Amino acid sequence: MKRRDLIKSLTLLPLAGSFPIDSLFAAPAAVNNAPFNFQNKPMPDLHRKAFVMDGHTHVMTRELLKGTDIGQRYLDGNVDLPRAKEGGVDAMFFSVYTPEHYYPGRFEVKNTFRVVNLALEQIEKNHSMIELALNASDIQRINKKGKMAAFLDLEGPWDMDGDINLLRALHRLGLRSAQLTAHNTTNAFIDTCNDVRRWGGINDHGRKIIREMNDLGMVINIAHASNEAILQSAEASKHPVIYSHGGFYGIVPHPRCITDEAAKAVAAKGGVIGIHFGSLFNNPVYWKWQQGQKKSNETKPGTVQAAPLKTIEEVDREVLKEVPLSFRGTIPEEYWMHVDQLAKVIDYGVQLVGEDHMALGSDLDGGPELPREIKDISDFPQITMAMQRLGYSDQRIKKILGLNWLRVIREVTGS
Repeated sequence: MKRRDLIKSLTLLPLAGSFPIDSLFAAPAAVNNAPFNFQNKPMPDLHRKAFVMDGHTHVMTRELLKGTDIGQRYLDGNVDLPRAKEGGVDAMFFSVYTPEHYYPGRFEVKNTFRVVNLALEQIEKNHSMIELALNASDIQRINKKGKMAAFLDLEGPWDMDGDINLLRALHRLGLRSAQLTAHNTTNAFIDTCNDVRRWGGINDHGRKIIREMNDLGMVINIAHASNEAILQSAEASKHPVIYSHGGFYGIVPHPRCITDEAAKAVAAKGGVIGIHFGSLFNNPVYWKWQQGQKKSNETKPGTVQAAPLKTIEEVDREVLKEVPLSFRGTIPEEYWMHVDQLAKVIDYGVQLVGEDHMALGSDLDGGPELPREIKDISDFPQITMAMQRLGYSDQRIKKILGLNWLRVIREVTGS
């Protein structure tokens, strides 16, 4: 049997229909306890030929604080360009991140601009593998050259006060997508899902920012927002909005997970929901186990604002202790999510809002407790094979792998 035929045969697996929600709350089925073999990773022809886009990939924190190059293969973490290429990834929301550590000293603006600038430098340095995309046409043009496309997405504030002049400056630099919330912290115009609620969702300034982003042709990302803020943002925007990375509250009652109500509002506006790859948002068994643990790995406002550091260099040294930002813990087998369970979370969304509104937002190198079969971005084909095992059609899988993201980018950017 030829290697190509062997790879194709690996995709011809038993098909299954939809699943009862109760099945997600059961422990994973017993499996061989031998470590998963990551060698000679299969890639279905469907995955190889499809347009594949990750809606949320952390990429620049390591490079900023360690002086590394994303074009080189790392020995740790989840993301670099060689491994992304191996995973068949064609484009990514290139997340530029400013965590809460920078907020107390009001270093968030400085960090945002230096991270965006570094992202542009890294993209230019690795132009043989990746290029900056400003719209959907750019993404397709770049892919035709055999390269990956980077679509800049801001996570964390460009400014806690929401100065629109700074937003316009970032747009000039190439930023085309931004999360409205200041990561897990409520800012001057929108409430997050796990901080104090100051505005009952969004305030008038938040609506002004949404109008500005609509006019600029920027994708509005409402991940990390409160339920009320998601509903109000979707209503206020004239364009589709996205929820780039998270799970469903109907499966795991974590504050970061989107409610069915909010998911339907995003879909009704033509938006897209990106499924996070972590157990915390998708595996009820793991979630319950975590509730009994004394320490949480999640960054929260109170954990970083109690003792503000005086200089940005001090903050850098503190954040550096956490780099790479990938999950480093161990998960007992009975709590370790498998990729087939992640696919069932996607199916929950398909049943809820339809296949035109579901996508992938892995949060790789952002801390997710990855499924057993996925250790880094090179394992992206695993999610395609899991969707095939659900019995999904090729066209449905293609939409979820990337075409839904591309559609929203086209509608928002105008090309």
